[in-house]
This record gives sequence, C-alpha cells and structure tokens, in this order.
Amino acid sequence: MKQRCGWVTADPLYMTYHDEEWGVPVHDDRRLFEFLILEGAQAGLSWITILRKRENYRRALARFDVRKVAGFSATDLQRLLADPGIVRNRLKLQATIDNARAFLRVQKDEGSFDKLIWSFTDGTTLQNRWRSLKEVPADTTEAQAMSRALKQRGFRFVGPTICYAFMQAVGIVNDHVVDCFRHRQLR
Repeated sequence: MKQRCGWVTADPLYMTYHDEEWGVPVHDDRRLFEFLILEGAQAGLSWITILRKRENYRRALARFDVRKVAGFSATDLQRLLADPGIVRNRLKLQATIDNARAFLRVQKDEGSFDKLIWSFTDGTTLQNRWRSLKEVPADTTEAQAMSRALKQRGFRFVGPTICYAFMQAVGIVNDHVVDCFRHRQLR
C-alpha cells in the first residue's frame, strides 16, 4: 500500500489529485490561472469541496480561458452567482474576473504569469523535508512576497496562506512529507 501525505482521505478524487497533480511543477499559464482561482475559491472551505466542483468551474469559467474570463460582464457575474455547481460567493466571483484582468496585465508586462510566479523561488522547486503535517507551515516568506506582489498588481484573494497553498499545488514547493511516495518522485 502506498504511503501518502496525512491530509489525503480515502476519497478516490482526493487520492488521484494527490498522486498525479499536487506538487507537480506547472509552467502552463492556463493551468496556473486555474489553480490560482481555485485556491482563492477554497478560502474558508475544504479543498475537497472545490475539487468536487472543479469540472463545474471549468464549465462556468470557459475552461479557465483567461481572456474570456477577463471579458466577463455584469451579466456573466449574475450567471455565475446563479450556478449551483460552483461556490456562489459574490466577492470571490468578482475577484475571479478582476484576477483574470490582472493576469493579462502580468502576461503583457512579464511575458507570462509563469515567469513572475516562479521568480519567488528563482525558478526552482523548494524541496522541503517535512516529517509530519504539523511541520508544514501555513505560509512562508516567499508566499508573503508573492502575495504582496500580486496584490500590488491588482489581484484579490491572494493572501499569504492562499499563495502558499497555490505554491504547493503547482510544485513551486515540494511539501509532500518525506515518507509519502510522491516526495521522492518529485525531489
């Protein structure tokens, strides 16, 4: 039996996410946008709640096409607020649209969102060696710097804790505990 991080439940969706996605380095801007939005949507909720709604988010947000989301109107916002398949929080949904617009500005200024987001670790994955979940921090100095930089560029729902969860998800940090089978694979 595979040894996994302690936060993974027996839910097959959770196990697949942990085994195939969490902590794998992502450099594709569309996927980075998806993770940034989903991590913001998760604020105050459990990750499994968002994971179960992920396909609904993909449908509602044009498969995370940042240009399309940036062009969403007040009518689109009302459509999102009426969609039972996603978290219907006005602040989070408005932030999604605003973040898409800020994301496009970063792409224009930096060439890609990937370039900016990986700059906080000099383009490499930080390799942590946590022995237990208790050791894993809620945020770090890198996450705090990322949060400040994103907020300065007009992003919302990007506090240090959300930024650190994002960094974990997209492989900017390897926070699989050392006895998890994925830790070695992603080292």
